[in-house]
Amino acid sequence: MNRPFIVGITGGSASGKTMFLRSLLNAFLPEEISLISQDNYYKPRNEQPVDENGIYNFDTPQSIDFELYAQHIKDLRSGKPVLKQEYTFNNPSVVPKMLTFQPAPVIVVEGIFVFYFPEIAHLLDLKVFIDAAEHIKLKRRIVRDKDERGYDLEDVLYRYEKHVMPTYEKYIAPFKSDADIIVPNNLHFEKALDMLIIFLKSKIR
Repeated sequence: MNRPFIVGITGGSASGKTMFLRSLLNAFLPEEISLISQDNYYKPRNEQPVDENGIYNFDTPQSIDFELYAQHIKDLRSGKPVLKQEYTFNNPSVVPKMLTFQPAPVIVVEGIFVFYFPEIAHLLDLKVFIDAAEHIKLKRRIVRDKDERGYDLEDVLYRYEKHVMPTYEKYIAPFKSDADIIVPNNLHFEKALDMLIIFLKSKIR
């Protein structure tokens, strides 16, 4: 197989990356595209940093095992499949699965820090930044963290103010100018998605 084309997709927390990614993947056959997400590379809970109030902060680069993440991206680029246990965000009601990432002509690398880590950023052939207004991201975060991670409203708001926003301003927003494509996602992303699909299909052909 020729060297795959690697797309990095980032954006602030709850900017709509997951929905964009699902729509992107649905436009391709499984053997044409492979997604490897930063969400499965969080360090164990006992290695996570804590803030001044003793609250675990999962929204810092120090939360991620970026060396392993970068190595697994390189493995996929070399044509090797990757096995990684799913990270369940400490939700006791979810049993983690063993995930298999298969090599493909297009590899999608997704996460809030994929532009920040030089070891990962230099592997990317195309950089896509998903953007959304702060009040929209906050609303999405409240819904997601309640439904998927079991956090109550007070906890979500605390983390957004103390962790999410400072991280966005320090580690994510400064790299927006590095993006090849910026996707505004306040209401919809269909036009940008269609353009990206056409471009990536041309790479496969």
